Amino acid sequence: MTTPVLEDLDAGFPRPARDVLERLAKLPAANIGDAMDRLGVADSAIQAIWPGARIAGPAFTVWTRPGDNQGIHRALQLARPGDVIVVAGGGDESRALLGELIGERAINLGIAGFALDGAARDAETLGEIGMPVFARATTPAGPYKNGPSRLGTPISFGGVPVMPGDIIIGDSDGVVIIPRDQAANVAEAAEAVFADETSRRAAIIADRTK
Repeated sequence: MTTPVLEDLDAGFPRPARDVLERLAKLPAANIGDAMDRLGVADSAIQAIWPGARIAGPAFTVWTRPGDNQGIHRALQLARPGDVIVVAGGGDESRALLGELIGERAINLGIAGFALDGAARDAETLGEIGMPVFARATTPAGPYKNGPSRLGTPISFGGVPVMPGDIIIGDSDGVVIIPRDQAANVAEAAEAVFADETSRRAAIIADRTK
């Protein structure tokens, strides 16, 4: 039996509640990772390709042959505004899966950003246009466009399982993945971690200035 993909499902997988997503988007990835017992943190090699990039949104998953971006082009036709396109690209660093042209299209479509277990290019231009991209590497080499690919399936991203609709948070420390059905509990726990660290830091600063 063939596993259904999003072309069959009309991209109708559940997304997280907006208020929970907004709470998580305000928090550092490190605090969220601590709240999940350091689980859900993607491989540290996957980082923002331009300074200050941040992502927060539900995962639209793509599983592609390394170095091939046919699946990303298909995903752009189906993803909804606010989605993060998350690509399992086999960790390949030899071919960029996207660059400025896909970035510009994604802005027009309201895509929140990209998380690639693979490479990207045009980092400076993507920063200038404000499209957040997290990737394992950058390279000027372009992709193949032959496939195969799968959309809307469970994937492994940087060593972490990702289901469609899981929440992706990325900042200057890297990327964390929050299971959608645990999002409210993780938000509450991460807010407590943030409040505790903020209080402890204030106390340390106060000691220094005595």
